[in-house]
Amino acid sequence: MTVLNPVGFPPKVSRQTPAPRLDGLDGATVYLVDCRFDDSDVFLKQMQQWFVEHMPSVRTVVKPISSVYLKDDPATWEEIKTHGHAAVVGVGH
Repeated sequence: MTVLNPVGFPPKVSRQTPAPRLDGLDGATVYLVDCRFDDSDVFLKQMQQWFVEHMPSVRTVVKPISSVYLKDDPATWEEIKTHGHAAVVGVGH
């Protein structure tokens, strides 16, 4: 009989300082990032519609990452830094 230990060993995580908060969103561009996790695109499109109805001065961009959520996408993060003011990362349900 073979018995396996189910205890995992999580990777080390290094702390990073969060981005500074914005004073407001009026006139801002908010990226809604689709990480391609189950139905996150559906949720983000609903969120985009909410912004259209409730905060029309906010420009939203639904941006799918280039691969699956397990792979980093430096080009997308750079685009957001260059052209956006804020981002919401959607992870589905």
